[in-house]
Amino acid sequence: MPGADDDRGDASDPEAEGRALMADGAQRLVAGVHEGGRKWVEAVVVRVVDAWGALEEDARAAALGAAATAGARAADRVEAELQVLFELDPAQQRATPLELIRSLRIEATEVLRSAGVPEVVRDEYETRAFPDDVYGIVLHTPAELGDEDLGGALLAWGLGKAKVLRARGGGAGGPGDGSRSTHM
Repeated sequence: MPGADDDRGDASDPEAEGRALMADGAQRLVAGVHEGGRKWVEAVVVRVVDAWGALEEDARAAALGAAATAGARAADRVEAELQVLFELDPAQQRATPLELIRSLRIEATEVLRSAGVPEVVRDEYETRAFPDDVYGIVLHTPAELGDEDLGGALLAWGLGKAKVLRARGGGAGGPGDGSRSTHM
């Protein structure tokens, strides 16, 4: 039985329930990028630079400094892109939150390239699925931002979107659902 704290909408209104799930997931994902996006970019640059091991100490320090700046820029960019996505009607959304969060790799890749770190050999699937991820750093789940609950937030958002689209009669995952990516 729903309590006073239940903010998932009217049980007789599936679209309102779906929108509430989407809003909750969206809020948590934006907060996760805000809290963890910069740190993720910095950590991935450190990991790749140190695994390569060929940078002089001055060059390593410069790359890590660049990673801090790039991480802040990446987090700001992805937060803004997520906000734009979440403001759209679900049927008009042409990307998924994970697709946008995965783009944090853009700034990390720029730092690694500028530092002269060579591209890595990736397996066939990763190469095909993420052709621009030349360092093999793509996030596979938003939980990699440092918050295990972000996977659940993404799932809640996706379930909410499906519920909204089904309530409208368009079905989820079918024509007119507004999605284009299989990489939720």
